[in-house]
Amino acid sequence: MLPRHHEPIAAIATAPGRGAVGIVRVSGRALAPYVQALLGRSLQPRQAHYLPFPDAAGQPIDQGLALYFPAPHSYTGEDVLELQAHGGPVVLQLLLARCLEAAAATDPATGRACLPGLRLAGPGEFSERAFLSGKIDLAQAEAIADLIDATTSAAARSASRSLSGAFSHDIHVLRDALIHLRMLVEATLDFPEEDIDFLHQADARGQLAGLQQQLAAVLQRTRQGALLREGIKVVIAGQPNAGKSSLLNALAGAELAIVTPIAGTTRDKVQQTIQIEGVPLHVIDTAGLRESSDEVERIGIARAWDEIAQADAVLFLHDLTRRADPACRAADAAIAQTMAARLPAAVPVIDVWNKSDCLDTRAEPLEPGALRLSARTGDGLELLRQRLLDIAGWQALPEGVYIARARHVQALQAVQQHLDAAAAQLATPSPALDLLAEELRLAQNALGAITGEFTSDDLLGVIFSRFCIGK
Repeated sequence: MLPRHHEPIAAIATAPGRGAVGIVRVSGRALAPYVQALLGRSLQPRQAHYLPFPDAAGQPIDQGLALYFPAPHSYTGEDVLELQAHGGPVVLQLLLARCLEAAAATDPATGRACLPGLRLAGPGEFSERAFLSGKIDLAQAEAIADLIDATTSAAARSASRSLSGAFSHDIHVLRDALIHLRMLVEATLDFPEEDIDFLHQADARGQLAGLQQQLAAVLQRTRQGALLREGIKVVIAGQPNAGKSSLLNALAGAELAIVTPIAGTTRDKVQQTIQIEGVPLHVIDTAGLRESSDEVERIGIARAWDEIAQADAVLFLHDLTRRADPACRAADAAIAQTMAARLPAAVPVIDVWNKSDCLDTRAEPLEPGALRLSARTGDGLELLRQRLLDIAGWQALPEGVYIARARHVQALQAVQQHLDAAAAQLATPSPALDLLAEELRLAQNALGAITGEFTSDDLLGVIFSRFCIGK
């Protein structure tokens, strides 16, 4: 722990703005004398007390509830004081200022300041202390922020599962099995003179294969959890008047983008996050792709290509009513060629033929994988939604998923690579046990990075700096 982790902290723990109730939270060591100096009385642990919150002159700032949680039975693992007052910004700022001021008051018993060094908490510092004191692990701490930031009900439920420890439990099960396997390998290394094949008798290969199967199941659920949290970026692209803005409006269920018959109506990107079966999709409508002498439209087209280059999936929209037009087909071919040059090979491009309601084109065959729809009537939208879920890799798991982050997926992929290397080593007639042991050690370290057992201070700083202040 760094020196700042021992300093007492205070902050407003509720969201900015007006509300019915606001909370000021203080966390530190040995808060009992401080509580006496601040409120003029002691508090029974874990009991709500309705009382006035006085200023330095003894005049009440407000009246509300005070709760005192002595260590270690608190959120942070330290002594915690919470003042619940009316949720006006001025009232809460006055209370916070009084909390900081009262820290310098002298304790009659010792003659020293009641809470020296009390300062404003940084973003996520209360949760960081809960992690450092062992109240929660790092995956649970991240789930707190994910629960607050959840944009869909499925993401909120999954974050709640992670916060309750479902994800951490699966990681600990993997870790325990990995530690047992490491023990067998280390025993063989430590006692080479014994004429006993520890690994063969203990079925080390079988244990490693079982571990790989467990890891594959956890990795699948983790990928689903990361998808629930991050979603995918879908860019709608195509020629002017293909119906891109109409498709965005249809997917969002709202009139977000202006739709007119005039080519070049959309000059800049319009973005909306929608959800399909709880999965967030960040859909971006872009300017029509064509050669233009209009400077403003050219800027919009350049931005459209920038968005396409960063997409997770591209909806390449075509106009069914102009399918037989040679100029339109040539323009589509030029756009497709440019897309192929700018997009990574792994990024899917879905050919979508719009305006199926304008003429009877149902008998006309389309290219393999292409979709036919009408953004105006909604015909074919459900197939498009399902195709987007398939591209995202979404699979509704019956046992539910837990929220996860890209770093969790990367860590588990590293574990998978080390276990694969260990399995390859174990499959040789004369395995190099020192290399096998090293691969298993690296796999355990990668697992520990998820829950925070092996985590750098730099990573902790990045994670908790994204929390809201007071949490």
